[in-house]
Amino acid sequence: MKSNDDTPTRRAVLQGAAGAAVVAGITTSGIATLAAPAAAAPGPKQEAVLKKAIKKARARVETGRRSVNGWTMEKTTDAGGAVWTKTVPGSDISVALRIGDVATVLTHVIRRYHYEIDTLKNGEVIGFRAPRLRLPHRWESNHASGTAVDIRPGWYPAGAKGGFFPQQLVTIRDILADCEGVVTWGGDFATPDEAHFQVDVRPDDARLKKVADKLRGWNTSPGEGAGVLIDTLAPQRRARANALEKRQRHR
Repeated sequence: MKSNDDTPTRRAVLQGAAGAAVVAGITTSGIATLAAPAAAAPGPKQEAVLKKAIKKARARVETGRRSVNGWTMEKTTDAGGAVWTKTVPGSDISVALRIGDVATVLTHVIRRYHYEIDTLKNGEVIGFRAPRLRLPHRWESNHASGTAVDIRPGWYPAGAKGGFFPQQLVTIRDILADCEGVVTWGGDFATPDEAHFQVDVRPDDARLKKVADKLRGWNTSPGEGAGVLIDTLAPQRRARANALEKRQRHR
């Protein structure tokens, strides 16, 4: 199941004990809340059914553990949780991301990469990965919460450095500057992973919503956002990107 919507509007229908359909609305943090049909407020018995359905839905999708960046990891995608497969606008790329602000920000990263670094094909961007007990690198757990992507991981294996040309690196730094520190790049890790980009703030960090709102505004404004011709060497843009690079490298 695919969605082109970055906002948390996907609805999963759960069947109640009496056969009534209960709609699960999904929040940006991935906690499902249930609402009865619009007719009337649920009574005690209905409330019990709803609570049971919530618990069952969470158990089916959530692992009960958090990824390194603090988000709830999930077992699978497109199953009533917070991670859904979406098509990246302007491309044929499908990728599973955490809906809401996370998807807005990571989609911006993918789109600018696609337009300005190299054209991407479907299958070259990996979002969600099912959680594993043993991971070669700690940051890989962020895939299981839908908060990270690997772009062409086969081209840029973890541990290898120097996979990009200088102008491509300038563009990556400019993309990160768009995200104002909310996204980090694996090329800056102690063990580099140049394919990897991740949301690097926790669910309650107000900076994520601020950046996502900005990007959503760009997406609806002519002459702004991904796909617009940008001079990444402009002094003001380079100063912004260089300042962020210094902060992220020295954390």
